[in-house]
Amino acid sequence: MDNKWRNKNFFEALKNSINGILYVITTQRNFKIQLFFAILAIVLSVLLKLNFIEIIIILIVISSVFVLEFFNTIIETIIDMYTQEYNEKAKIAKDIAAGIVTIMSIFSIIIGGIIFLPKILEIIF
Repeated sequence: MDNKWRNKNFFEALKNSINGILYVITTQRNFKIQLFFAILAIVLSVLLKLNFIEIIIILIVISSVFVLEFFNTIIETIIDMYTQEYNEKAKIAKDIAAGIVTIMSIFSIIIGGIIFLPKILEIIF
């Protein structure tokens, strides 16, 4: 059974996945903000000389926010594909998807504070 959506080979699959990443980067304002803070966290990680475990935690938190933002974009795109009119259930689904990203973002701030704040205070004082 031939599926027109099926990738013909690895390189086509890679090209399509890169297109998906570029779509999120270029169209999602919140992802751009998250990307800025991710870069800031990585730069701080280097400058503050975080240990291996701290760096792994920071990378897991960053990737978690990114993955959830991608899922949020998927959900919003699918809903928009099916309805252009206001629909209460569509609104609820979109709000929940956005809420998931917000929860992870809040926890990433908390985790970043736990890791970065003592090291910054140590430098200041």
